[in-house]
Amino acid sequence: MSLHEINSFSAPALKTTVILPSKGLPLRQLKELWEYRELFYFLTWRVLIVRYKQTLLGVGWAIMQPLLPMIIFTLFFGKLAAMPSDGVPYALFALTGLVPWMFFLNGATNASTSIIGEGNLIKKVYFPRMIIPISQICAGLLDICLSFLMLLCVMFYYDIYPTWRMTMLPGLMFFAFAATCGAGLWLSALTVFFRDIRYATPFFLQLWMFVTPIVYPSSLVPEVWRPFLGLNPIAGVVESFRWMVFGTPVNLGLLLLSLTTTLLLGLSGVLFFRKVETSFADVV
Repeated sequence: MSLHEINSFSAPALKTTVILPSKGLPLRQLKELWEYRELFYFLTWRVLIVRYKQTLLGVGWAIMQPLLPMIIFTLFFGKLAAMPSDGVPYALFALTGLVPWMFFLNGATNASTSIIGEGNLIKKVYFPRMIIPISQICAGLLDICLSFLMLLCVMFYYDIYPTWRMTMLPGLMFFAFAATCGAGLWLSALTVFFRDIRYATPFFLQLWMFVTPIVYPSSLVPEVWRPFLGLNPIAGVVESFRWMVFGTPVNLGLLLLSLTTTLLLGLSGVLFFRKVETSFADVV
């Protein structure tokens, strides 16, 4: 075979496939998330196993997290400071606010470092990156279910029993989940590019708790400041939880503003996360 004949042969062209996240409105991403549902289930289950493996109390920590702050708040705010509680026992008043707040706090905190914690996985294979922070948040659904059972026990202790308002629980959980996902997606994406955010997140969330009507009723806030309270997405969730348990009246304007802010936070979190997720593998 001559040299000319050898050069006439060419190697087959290599085909490169570039996988990019789907575009469009957030609702269009549900199909892609559904296609990776097995990975989502695995990551959520792994979070639960790691969280409670080799622990002294196991899932009992899900009960202790709202229970201990309830005791402390009752002693200092309920007894010493004589904080008003809309005519209901202060311990139950505080616990009703702490149950959704702890879900939000733990979900946002765990989601904030989830992307950098899965750096090796992100660099090796493509999948919807949104699965990582949302799996951290979904793992907290077990915690809030156990906390809610404890809340029912405390209600029975004070001779307060569930009413038809409990049927609103799925809707309230949707708003709590939306607020947590919004904050978690924002924090997880920003932490990839600014690593000091993971140190500021716990401090920022602790301050957030005191601008949320957990240890005090929203009726204590002057009327002129209540619209600003409504800008807090989790405030409407806490107020709705108290209405569900006690039937206490809520400020409808504050509630609608807070729920609107919740939806905007969730939507903006999804949009921002989808915009920057293509560069995660290069930065993380």
